[in-house]
Amino acid sequence: MSVEKLFLLFLMCLISGYAFYSKFLVRFFGLSDAHKTPAHRLNDGQDFVPTHPFYLFGQHFSAISAAGPIAGPIAACLLFGWLPCLLWIGVGAIFIGAVHDFSSLAASIRHEAGSIAEIAKKNLGHRAGLSVLIFIWIVIVYIMVAFADITAGSFVSATEELQGIAVSFNPGGAVACASILYLTLAILMGLVQKYLKPPLWLLTLIFVPATFAVAWLGTSFSHLLIWDVKTWGLLILIYCAIASLLPLWLLLQPRGYLGGFILYVALALGVIGIFFGGYDIEQPLFRTWDLGTPTGSLFPFLFVTIACGACSGFHGLVCSGTSSKQIDRESHVRSVGYGAMLAEGCVAFIALVIVMIATPQEVEGLKPGTIYGNGIGKFLTLLIGKEHLKFAITFGAMAFSTFVFDTLDVATRLGRYILQELMGQKNFKGAMLGTLLTVTVPALILMTAPEGSWLKFWILFGASNQLLAAVTLLIVTVWLWRLKKPILVTLLPMFFVLTMTIWALVKLAVANWQWTGGLNISWMNSIAALVLVILALGICGAGLRMGFKRK
Repeated sequence: MSVEKLFLLFLMCLISGYAFYSKFLVRFFGLSDAHKTPAHRLNDGQDFVPTHPFYLFGQHFSAISAAGPIAGPIAACLLFGWLPCLLWIGVGAIFIGAVHDFSSLAASIRHEAGSIAEIAKKNLGHRAGLSVLIFIWIVIVYIMVAFADITAGSFVSATEELQGIAVSFNPGGAVACASILYLTLAILMGLVQKYLKPPLWLLTLIFVPATFAVAWLGTSFSHLLIWDVKTWGLLILIYCAIASLLPLWLLLQPRGYLGGFILYVALALGVIGIFFGGYDIEQPLFRTWDLGTPTGSLFPFLFVTIACGACSGFHGLVCSGTSSKQIDRESHVRSVGYGAMLAEGCVAFIALVIVMIATPQEVEGLKPGTIYGNGIGKFLTLLIGKEHLKFAITFGAMAFSTFVFDTLDVATRLGRYILQELMGQKNFKGAMLGTLLTVTVPALILMTAPEGSWLKFWILFGASNQLLAAVTLLIVTVWLWRLKKPILVTLLPMFFVLTMTIWALVKLAVANWQWTGGLNISWMNSIAALVLVILALGICGAGLRMGFKRK
């Protein structure tokens, strides 16, 4: 089957899921615009802000999508073949990932836009809520370490997509400059929207083209921001600390909205490449059930390797941490919660196609980011000509790095929310303390870990991220059970994801248990994996105890 037919079939499945299954979920959860959302009831102009659905969709989409739905499918295809990846992305996105996102967003709205931990506390008990808080915070720390290290590295020597490509400017400095200009542009847009109140279409017409212009402008001032990886790592975390304390309207909302358009363009380029590139499938349909390594079996590692492209626990943090505080009407949960996950499934599919059409020789020894960057660059040259390949790959690298950068400040804000709940201080003092603690731990790890250590942290992030999704589905299931509602819609996805991720984490813990007489990353990962498994099992136990105590 050709890539064109595969894409059309995949797209039809996603459209059917949105048209029918998401409507069922709306009825199942009893969502209605007659109910006033927390964004209106608790509107403070800071965290609770009613937001236009298209604006919120872009912000939410850019927050939940990052390196995960790109790197995961590429890595999994090279390990196991493209068919298992395609099946998991399609089935997982429609029946597990989108259900997870939709249900966590709906549950949060019905709990005054509370976090997953707050929902757990109310439905599973205080001890379970505390375990969820600790669990989530550990996952957030891993997200920040991995993403900060990736971004800092790209600001020094450019993302790996540019390695070995001769350009007339400093690649790392261009990426850094473009990212700073992009964030500045977002703040300017927030100020214009807040005080001048122009229509959204006019803001879009002005600031979206400007977003792509700053990517080009970064190449003209690539020599201004030249620092080493450690310095950039600290500066990025300082930015994250400041960003987590700013009002939503000033940075997070406009930055997310603009970042969404970067994703839309990447998707559009992928569609253009599929239909007009004339590419054939070069990768094998299926490779093996087991590579013979500790983490090389299709079950369970296919599911945690693809991770965000089919299901992601981080999405639940975004849904219950920031998006639920901005939902204008309950009917918007369908497009923001369910629809954005399907859009991320498309991102994963495009990444999968990029590696599918590459020959084994073309991708041998390359990292997923390199493969993706080269692929997007080739797709872009269909519009601007092959003679501009270097610029195309450069643009793709800057856009990708800027996009990953978006996730960091969202994660920091969510970490701040979690610690504020844990400390019981929801005032500005609590926000300051929560932010400081959230960025300090990743900063210490980045300063002491060898350069490029994000690769070792990323493996555990993938598994823990999936386990967080299972825990979230468990919490929602108990909430539904106590409301005397049917629970199979969340119970079955929860059981599958829980089984796969605990299985993967236990194997990871055993594989990483390397005691060398001192603290090392593998040993830290092993301990963290065991802690996450113990916390998850404790939360499951609380669910079994409290699930039968119906209202």
